[in-house]
Amino acid sequence: MKKTRKHCPYCGENTVKKDEDGVRRDFCPACRSFLYENPLPVVSSILEIRREILLVKRDRAPYRSHWCLPSGFAETGEDIETAALRELKEETGIEGRIIKLLDVDSYKSRFYGDLLFLTFIVEQAGGILAAGDDSADSRFWPIDGLPTLAFRSNRHAVDAYIKSRRDYWAIMDSINRGDKKTDRPGEAENILTSRLVTFIINSKERIIEHWIADLATNPSTAEYRTVPKPVLYNICDKILSQVALWLGGIYDVTRIRDFFTKLGRERRREGFKVSQALSALSLVRKQIWQSALGQDSMQRNVELYMTYELQRRMTIFFDMAVFYLTRGYEE
Repeated sequence: MKKTRKHCPYCGENTVKKDEDGVRRDFCPACRSFLYENPLPVVSSILEIRREILLVKRDRAPYRSHWCLPSGFAETGEDIETAALRELKEETGIEGRIIKLLDVDSYKSRFYGDLLFLTFIVEQAGGILAAGDDSADSRFWPIDGLPTLAFRSNRHAVDAYIKSRRDYWAIMDSINRGDKKTDRPGEAENILTSRLVTFIINSKERIIEHWIADLATNPSTAEYRTVPKPVLYNICDKILSQVALWLGGIYDVTRIRDFFTKLGRERRREGFKVSQALSALSLVRKQIWQSALGQDSMQRNVELYMTYELQRRMTIFFDMAVFYLTRGYEE
């Protein structure tokens, strides 16, 4: 339990309680001044490698033998990022580099009082993993097998981090599946997905016509204005077919890789800038969304979570398309 202050730290006089702006504070009659007690800053670090997060096992109270993020108090005169890297080094032996501030959270501890947790995302810059003086153990834990963390603020920050990375991990999984020539299980059961696949098939002509018109007026696709319309039609037709197969879960993933890699090689040989090819690809995605969401049935019946799932799958597909199209240019 945190101890209460009884004496003035400057003159030693007994303190009393006195109101200031509606807040009950400690007051020193001798110094005739209020004694403020502010939250203590606590720094934490999230270091993730291959979907494993670095944790330390506490070797002292509170929560001894519990796991937590590398954490500790910032020292007087120490900037907050330096404090985070110092605690990381002291508790795990790892030298880090700050990527960004992830989370700020208030926490009331029976042991220390009010705390302010600041959690940073860091990357390893050196050092060797080893438990420090303040920890009984330190090691990486898989994100789907994390132990219960000692501090609520740590749990909150880790949840926020995992949520922020899920789409990126899904994209990388899709790319890796393509490189390994494996298939994704069918997912056509989703009502929204089935509706959009049907819409793409039934509205293909309109989507293609709008895309070609967009190419003719968009400044970022000026090089496409010299391409014959039948050639453009054929390109967009094939892209829409790939999208429909992806959303329906009925496809050969190598076709996606081979199609866009070949498309990138062809655009490079024809002298197109890669920025022009990528812009043209993004306009296909734009026309699909504009056409689909312009339908009354889509606007009336689509639940928010289903819309999110649709956008997630579309994002994965077009990120793969960008990846392989760019690879075609590099080859």
